[in-house]
Formats: sequence, C-alpha cells, structure tokens
Amino acid sequence: MVVPFCGHIKGGMRPGKKVLVMGIVDLNPESFAISLTCGDSEDPPADVAIELKAVFTDRQLLRNSCISGQRGEEQSAIPYFPFIPDQPFRVEILCEHPRFRVFVDGHQLFDFYHRIQTLSAIDTIKINGDLQITKLG
Repeated sequence: MVVPFCGHIKGGMRPGKKVLVMGIVDLNPESFAISLTCGDSEDPPADVAIELKAVFTDRQLLRNSCISGQRGEEQSAIPYFPFIPDQPFRVEILCEHPRFRVFVDGHQLFDFYHRIQTLSAIDTIKINGDLQITKLG
C-alpha cells in the first residue's frame, strides 16, 4: 500500500469495532500519522476524530482532533515511546462507547475520549509519513 494512504472504513466506527494498522517504520523517520476522519474532503477539510502522530525527534505520540477547522487540546502523555526505526509495529484502535483505546504491539498505550459523538460518521482512515504499511484491517 502506498503512503500517503486514504481508505474507507466500511460502515463507519461503532463501539466494539477495531481498526488495525501494521507496518514498518522507515530507517530514518521524522514522523508519521494515522488519522480517523469523517470522510476524505480536503476543502473544507474533513473532521478528524483522532489523529495519532509519532514524532521521533521528541519520542512523542501526540493525539488530537480537528472539528470544523478547530484543533482540540493536544494530548501527549504516554508511558513509553513504542516505535523503533526500521522495525515492524502493530497499532490497534478500538472504538468503545466513550473513547478510543489505542494499543501498540498488544500493549494499551492510552485512551482518547470521543470528541465526535456520531461514531458512524468516522468512516475514513488516512496514513502518511515515514512508514510502510504491511496490513490494514
């Protein structure tokens, strides 16, 4: 799969639904991002329910939303930085009623409480940056 990638989430998100992204981090990465959005419109930009951005220079995993062009409050606290250059990874985003639960390589890293309440409207996944995608599910 080619990066940047944009794909449809059949039926949108709902409690109990999981999005899986497996890939390999590039050898000299700066950053990559995985976003779940409400459609793929560029103008006006689609609402972003959750954006996960791995920043290698700071070893941070930032998350945020963007609704009606307004970015929300960025969250950055994580117990450890899970991504290693030139190594495979597995990210699972589990949708629950009040939140997304995010797991990396089987370990729960954080919760992100929904800022978009109509979960079924979250129907697009976008991936870009310094990685290769090996599997989506």
